[in-house]
Amino acid sequence: MSEIAHFIDNARVAGTPGRSQPVFNPATGSTEKTVALASSVEVDRAVAAAAAAWPAWAKTPSLRRARILDRFKAILWERADQLAEVISAEHGKTHDDAKGEATRGLEVVEFAVGAPNLLKGEITENVGSGVDSHSVRQPLGVVAGITPFNFPVMVPMWMFPVAVACGNCFILKPSERDPSPSLLIAEWLAEAGLPKGVFNVVQGGKEAVDALLEHPHVNAVSFVGSTPIARYIYQTGTANGKRVQALGGRRTVW
Repeated sequence: MSEIAHFIDNARVAGTPGRSQPVFNPATGSTEKTVALASSVEVDRAVAAAAAAWPAWAKTPSLRRARILDRFKAILWERADQLAEVISAEHGKTHDDAKGEATRGLEVVEFAVGAPNLLKGEITENVGSGVDSHSVRQPLGVVAGITPFNFPVMVPMWMFPVAVACGNCFILKPSERDPSPSLLIAEWLAEAGLPKGVFNVVQGGKEAVDALLEHPHVNAVSFVGSTPIARYIYQTGTANGKRVQALGGRRTVW
C-alpha cells in the first residue's frame, strides 16, 4: 500500500513511520493508499524551507514570478484530465465535475499571471501642504493555506497563485481525505520552474494545523471550511499574531 507524502523543497518527503491514516476511494469504499500525518517536526521543516527561500523569491522581479505561473498555467491546461482523475479517485466527483473544478482554479492562476501590473505602487504629490503620499506593496513572507475536502484543487488555487505571484512562500495543508491533488500541483509548479521552498505541502490533521497556527515564522493563514473550525482558526491564528482569513459555512435565512 503506497503512502501519500509531504512535499518540501521541491521533493516528496516521507512521513514519520506509524503516523498515517487510510485514504478511501468513495466510489468503491476500497483503501489503496495511506496519507502521512505531519507532526510539528514536519511542519517546522516545511516552514524552514519556505523561510530560507523567501528572501530570494521576494527579490525576484514580479514579471519573472509571473512567467513561472504562466508555464504552470500551460501545464494545467494540458493535463486537466489527469488532475481530474486524481480528484475523482479520492473525492468521488464525476470526471466532468472534477475537470470543472480544475478549470475554476485555473482562472485564478490566469489572474495571478497579471500580478506585475497589479503590484504597482502609487505616488500622489501634495496631498497636503508639502506632503506627498507613497504606497508600496510588499510580500509578507511565509504564508499558509488550510483547505477542505470538497474542492481539493479549486480552493487551494484561490490562495497560492496570488500569494506566490506577490512574492510570498506558501505552505499548503490540504484535507487528509483527498491529499493527492496537492502533490500533483506541487510537482507541476516545480516543473514550471518554481524554486525550492516556495511552495510546500504538509499532509495531516489537527496537529499540523495547530503547528502552522502557532509557528512564529508563519505570518498569515487562509482557511476554508466549516464555521466552527473557521472560528478556531481565526481565534488561534490572531492570538499568535497572524493575519487570518477564515471562510466558514454560509447560513441562509428565509
